[in-house]
Amino acid sequence: MRARLVPVLVLALLTFGLGAPPAGAQSAAEPGATRDAAPRAQSTEPKTRDTAQEAGDTAQEAKGTAQEAGGTARRAQGTAPRARGSAAGVAEGAARDAEAGAAQDGFDFARAEVSVTGLQVPWGLAFLPDGSALVSERGTGRIMQVRPGQAPTPVATISGLQASGEGGLLGIAVSPTYAQDGWVYAYFTSTAGDNRLARLRLSDPQTQEVLFSGVPSGTIHNGGRIAFGPDGMLYVATGDVGNTSNAQNLNSPAGKILRMTPEGGVPEDNPFPGSRVWSYGHRNVQGLAWDDEGRMFASEFGQDTWDEVNQIVAGGNYGWPVCEGRCGDSSYRDPIVTWSTAEASPSGLAYAGGALYVAALRGQRLWTIPLNAGTPGTPVAELRSAYGRLRAVAAGPDGHLWVTTSNRDGRGIPVAQDDRIIRIPPATDGGGEPSGTCTATATVQTQWSTGYVIQPVTVANTGSAPLDGWTVTFTLPAGHAVTGSWNATLTVSGQTVTARNTADNGTLAAGQSTTFGFQATRPSGDTSVPSGYQCS
Repeated sequence: MRARLVPVLVLALLTFGLGAPPAGAQSAAEPGATRDAAPRAQSTEPKTRDTAQEAGDTAQEAKGTAQEAGGTARRAQGTAPRARGSAAGVAEGAARDAEAGAAQDGFDFARAEVSVTGLQVPWGLAFLPDGSALVSERGTGRIMQVRPGQAPTPVATISGLQASGEGGLLGIAVSPTYAQDGWVYAYFTSTAGDNRLARLRLSDPQTQEVLFSGVPSGTIHNGGRIAFGPDGMLYVATGDVGNTSNAQNLNSPAGKILRMTPEGGVPEDNPFPGSRVWSYGHRNVQGLAWDDEGRMFASEFGQDTWDEVNQIVAGGNYGWPVCEGRCGDSSYRDPIVTWSTAEASPSGLAYAGGALYVAALRGQRLWTIPLNAGTPGTPVAELRSAYGRLRAVAAGPDGHLWVTTSNRDGRGIPVAQDDRIIRIPPATDGGGEPSGTCTATATVQTQWSTGYVIQPVTVANTGSAPLDGWTVTFTLPAGHAVTGSWNATLTVSGQTVTARNTADNGTLAAGQSTTFGFQATRPSGDTSVPSGYQCS
């Protein structure tokens, strides 16, 4: 295991906050491969570990569970750093099953649907005032504008991008005053050998203003999530880039959560005068979120034993590399939730409706963590292995939870539609009552040897409450392809077709109905038609 490093804090030399370090500043990576890059090898050297999506991932999870138990034994023998882990996935204190149930009521995971396809390693996700989303693609450097049921549209490309390993175009954020200033912010690995923050306007995407540079970069542990806080300041999560000493070095921007003004400057009320450092002792933070009371949380990759969710406070030291998981040392802040490495590899983080949502890469699930005044309840796993590796999660302005996959990052097993955005609708309508139930009945209007028209597909609200939006799914026979549709937005994933209401036919009173239709092609001689229509 890795050697312990005693933090040396030289508070009198907080020079990095006064200006950007040289663009070429880069730290040597520690031995071994990152766990967000390759499977762990048997070695006595330090290893990092978001493993590849190998065949037999279930076996890997079993190994992770065994490793968790073994890790406890190793710590008892003094061969690992001081750990601060509790039972995997369980926060401090007793289990709070009632709270977990309340969090599950926030979104209806049984009605999750693929809304966008054809992305290339989406990393960041942020929303524009019109309700559409911007997605950063790590390898291509493109910023894509996406809307449910529509093909992604490139709107900008980051120049000077170095996409290697875990580096590339990472976080993206939209200015909270976008309607007035039009700024879009991006964090990326540059050809100058650093990680940097820039901003641009979609009206002039070629003009890109670098606000902060000189953050050490590498092929692993680049952090990269950026987000505006409720205070209007911009927060940037950085990784230790494989050099563990960076995390405790207040002169380095690596292994930190940074806080800066929208122009990249140092806020006067930051905890360390003249420095952008907000918190330190981090290994690889990839998720940032705030609850309704302004409490800040971050999701963080551990090394071999514990992944974490931390509540972030100004000036807090979160212990890496001395601690992984719970430390029980007053010099460091303990996480509020931990998981074994096989269960998580946590990336994106979102808050909505009294709960945190954590997207897991290796764990291939979405963790739901109910909160009660900042205190976590029992985490619940959703979407387990349903869509592969999950990278970003965000609460959308449409009331849905948006989740991106990361199956084309070299560590997953992609399907033809990857990478995708999955949207999960709210569990209840705006009045808090269960929404109406519905049925879908299809009629073949006409057909020929190589195609057919299905019209109408009648969607009827058979419940007693109003229906605020509907979704119809059905199965397309092999070799068939949808070529057009009307009065609904259709997306195809494999042989499953999802039809969603348009803006003007989604609201149905009890007993009311609406219709849509579509046209498809099929192999000559095939007389089959779609089947299995279901409405939700």
